[in-house]
Amino acid sequence: MPDIPLFLQSLIGVEAPDRSRTGAEPQDRFASLGVYGFAKRELPILAALVTEDPLLLIGRSGTGKTYLLNSISEALGLEHRHYNTSLISFDDLVGFPYPDDAKESVRFLQTPATIWGAESVLVDEISRCKPEHQNRLFSLVHERRIQGIALDTLRYRWAAMNPCTSDQGESEEYLGSEPLDPALADRFSVIVDVGDWDELSDVDRKRISDPAGEGLISNDGGALKKALAVWRQKFETKLESCTPKILDYACAVVTALGDGGIRISPRRSRLLSRTLLAAGIIDGGFKDKSFHAVLEASLPHRTWGDPPDTDKVLAAHRLAWDAAMLSGDEQWVHRFHLEHSLARKVRLLRDDCPGPDTGTLAVEQLLASEPKERAAAFALATYPAAIAGKLPIGAEGVNDLGRLAAKILSVDGEIEWQERLALEKTVAPEYVRIATVLKRLKGARLERARQLFYWCLINKISVEMPTLFESDFNASVRAAGKR
Repeated sequence: MPDIPLFLQSLIGVEAPDRSRTGAEPQDRFASLGVYGFAKRELPILAALVTEDPLLLIGRSGTGKTYLLNSISEALGLEHRHYNTSLISFDDLVGFPYPDDAKESVRFLQTPATIWGAESVLVDEISRCKPEHQNRLFSLVHERRIQGIALDTLRYRWAAMNPCTSDQGESEEYLGSEPLDPALADRFSVIVDVGDWDELSDVDRKRISDPAGEGLISNDGGALKKALAVWRQKFETKLESCTPKILDYACAVVTALGDGGIRISPRRSRLLSRTLLAAGIIDGGFKDKSFHAVLEASLPHRTWGDPPDTDKVLAAHRLAWDAAMLSGDEQWVHRFHLEHSLARKVRLLRDDCPGPDTGTLAVEQLLASEPKERAAAFALATYPAAIAGKLPIGAEGVNDLGRLAAKILSVDGEIEWQERLALEKTVAPEYVRIATVLKRLKGARLERARQLFYWCLINKISVEMPTLFESDFNASVRAAGKR
């Protein structure tokens, strides 16, 4: 059999050769371009090539960031521009302005280095960019525009940077590599951390060290270009009706990350869905590890020196994956528990619950697993509607809600607390926090909140952020009463 490039093997179904004896990474598509060490990161990078959304690589000096991107442009035969933003002036991008003959508009004197006519742009050292240039780069990255003028031929927007000054280890120092503005960072769909020497296989270390590769033009016989054309066509077709599982995953993981203190912008949820769709096309289906890899490459926080907790990201992925990939009633129950807001849980129960048995299961699990104050608030908010038949909950679930609601409505006892200082006032500190909330309420809302908070005080339950807690409780009462 003739030597078939790796990209074409994946397209026509030829089994990849056994690389176990050589130590090379399987499915190392970038190796055919003479770029090594990116096998573990190739899926989100390839997905960014399919979506044509902005891509940012972060890594130490000499790890192949710009080499990879320049090699991709060579393999695709693109009209490419490579700018070092720590050195260029804005005139280097657009050329020198001059009025037209009628002096009614401004033209730019173009050179081979100006951005006009470019199909791909690499904004290198973006974290060292002068502040006055960042806003101009913003429109380039986000809108494919410069000076308000559309760059009609531009398809790919790439960038590279060293770790910023607030996200560096003790042994490294990249002076001048500043955190990116979060608004600019949020425009990059895929953000990939590039590995260093210690992550390379023995074979890749030798390949990189081989001086014979210096100065070679990347040429894989058009395999990458052909593969991207196929994937892009499928992507555009499926984009018109995105797979529901992708949307379920994106919504669930953004919610789960937010609950863990990792905010994702609504805009990024769409970018994530686009990247997941492309990754599924490249992978030939949905895969757990692939979704996790795409998620990690979709978080911009480390560009401003605040890398998210990997355990929290993995936990959010697990919750979202189960919520999206489970079927039937199990999926709904998982979505119900994934929602943090009690009011959204009530609306989900009211509008989307498959039936009373599923509603009962969800309610029983909530009462058993949520903190006591949240379980109490849910019970008190939903019991009247449940007993009136307005919520799809079976008799057993209604009885469980009723038992807890009755305890709250009939609570009686003395408030006790332990004074930490002899000089502390003789008023329960927790009561002071709650009283601040209650004094702003009136009518039935005040009576409900007072009863709930009184139950918490009697049971020595400290409510964090009582204002938000009461607001969520009141929204739950209103949601439960609607149908």
